[in-house]
Amino acid sequence: MKRMASCMICLVMIALLTSGTVFAQGSQPYHFGFKKSKDGKLPSIAEEGFMATVQKHEAIFLGDTEQKELYLTFDNGYENGYTAQILDVLKDKKVPAAFFVTGHYVKEQPDLVKRMFNEGHLVGNHSWTHPDMSQISVSRMKDELDKVKQAVTQLTGQEAMPYLRPPRGIFSDQVLRATRELGYTNVFWSIAYRDWDTKQQKGWSYAYESVMSQLHPGAVILLHSVSSDNAKALAKIIDDTRQQGYEFKSLDQLKNKHYH
Repeated sequence: MKRMASCMICLVMIALLTSGTVFAQGSQPYHFGFKKSKDGKLPSIAEEGFMATVQKHEAIFLGDTEQKELYLTFDNGYENGYTAQILDVLKDKKVPAAFFVTGHYVKEQPDLVKRMFNEGHLVGNHSWTHPDMSQISVSRMKDELDKVKQAVTQLTGQEAMPYLRPPRGIFSDQVLRATRELGYTNVFWSIAYRDWDTKQQKGWSYAYESVMSQLHPGAVILLHSVSSDNAKALAKIIDDTRQQGYEFKSLDQLKNKHYH
């Protein structure tokens, strides 16, 4: 009977582990998501189940929601021919941005990475191979981030790399804790839309409306540089948000973090 009970316990544990129900302490994965801003109301992560974790590790979701400030960020996993155009607009409009780059991007587009840095933008870490960070060891995590940082430093001379965007928006308490100990601030977002699918581009006006309809104070805007729609809409987004009294700032200027 004892042996049977022991076997039953083993079977239950195996079932729970394979189903993903049981996690090591701090390793439960979360996929970042949020309730979008609508009609000027602030977005929210209060119902997503991870707000306390994000706040505990001082990750970025919102800037100062009492100020009309915006933070423009781009994810650069690979090049699709639009980043130079985006950089042209940012230079012309004098807007700072943060570009989160992967190892693939650094290797394949060194000139664009140099240009980002030389034109005053932040170059952030998006990992070397874009893995699910919640499923790898801390030592592998460190290696993923160190390789990007070292490659960017070698290219640009940028010594500090304080900002990280978790690949795929997947994270856990352990990911945020370990990367914070490595000196990173994790940067999430409060404005985004489905812009990464290059086969589903819908025109510049769709990109424009997708961003403008979510506009709110303290917004961290996530755009993907592979989107032709984003490249075409960016100048008008900048002009029209400024007409509404918004100011674009660098992440280095984000002093007050809000979470709901």
